[in-house]
Amino acid sequence: MEQIPLTVQFARLDEGAILPTQGSALAAGWDMYALEDTVVPKGSSVLIRTGWAAAIPEGWEGQLRCRSSLGKKGMIMPNGIGTIDADYRGELMVLATWIGQGDSFSIAAGERVAQMLFAQVPKVTLVETTIDQLTDTERGTGGFGSSGKY
Repeated sequence: MEQIPLTVQFARLDEGAILPTQGSALAAGWDMYALEDTVVPKGSSVLIRTGWAAAIPEGWEGQLRCRSSLGKKGMIMPNGIGTIDADYRGELMVLATWIGQGDSFSIAAGERVAQMLFAQVPKVTLVETTIDQLTDTERGTGGFGSSGKY
């Protein structure tokens, strides 16, 4: 598969910010680092600062995802994946919730807290129609376990 080259500008907002890095040559995501010590109380959501803003090119998005090692401990991103739109220029922040053991979870400055992946966004046009005009499928309107697998 041919890879599409992509250049993304990152602007440092704080001297302590660590530029995202790839964990290996073929890693899909870029590791994002916490700018400062942060405590995530159990059951609460906290924004973790990275100290970076980015200019993602039009037609692309950034996807912030939880690192599996933190997810295994109990830190999750309550929205699953955080979308960074091409027109956003504010600080990149990681939304984190602690559901693990203990009253809170501490993140140290410089710790890897998320991964950012980049994906193309198609130009989509929505067309309103009626339910009768939608094409039929074998599944039809079945959802939420209708395939027999939960």
